[in-house]
Amino acid sequence: MAETAFKPALAAPGLAIRERLRELDDSGVVSAFLDGETRAFDELVSRYQNRLLNFVYRTTGDRERAEDLVQEVFVRVYRHIHRFDRSRKFSTWIYTIASNLAKNELRNRSRNPLVLFQTIRRNWEDDDRPLQFEDPASRPDDLYRKRHLREVVEDAVDKLPPHHRNVFVLRELEGKSYEEIAEITSCNLGTVKSRLNRARNAFASLVAPSLD
Repeated sequence: MAETAFKPALAAPGLAIRERLRELDDSGVVSAFLDGETRAFDELVSRYQNRLLNFVYRTTGDRERAEDLVQEVFVRVYRHIHRFDRSRKFSTWIYTIASNLAKNELRNRSRNPLVLFQTIRRNWEDDDRPLQFEDPASRPDDLYRKRHLREVVEDAVDKLPPHHRNVFVLRELEGKSYEEIAEITSCNLGTVKSRLNRARNAFASLVAPSLD
């Protein structure tokens, strides 16, 4: 959606302002906030809080710590949004902050987390994704198989090295492009593709025995 002008001084009820904010793209919401509409920040939180929580949780394996880290993400966004380069995608910027905090969390731990994620909330839609859990045409008696498959996948992703796991989650669960992943992880495109290829191969090797 193209960015539209937003005038915070406009005398409009709070509900109307919130509705207008929801109609803007991220760039428009950021502009509204920088122009003085404080409710625009709440709109950014609403758009990204759950997405970032899932991402950080899958990366760290600690739900409570992930919640703390996401709060820190928004603190940093609030403090530094005036420095944000609006020629960039806001989603890439905020995911970069979240990824850095998650990596610091793992680095500061005495051991890596044993659980990457407990539930997978999103389908893997692209043809090159290893597995797709949800099938709208599936029968009720397929539930057991699906649950078993989830357990197999969760265990396999958990065993990936953290730097492979990070790109795997960003690509396979968050649907980020290679270019976005490169910017988020501060790696060049070749490194991203190499890590993702190794992660996919390792993942396939780990799950293959359970799919025979």
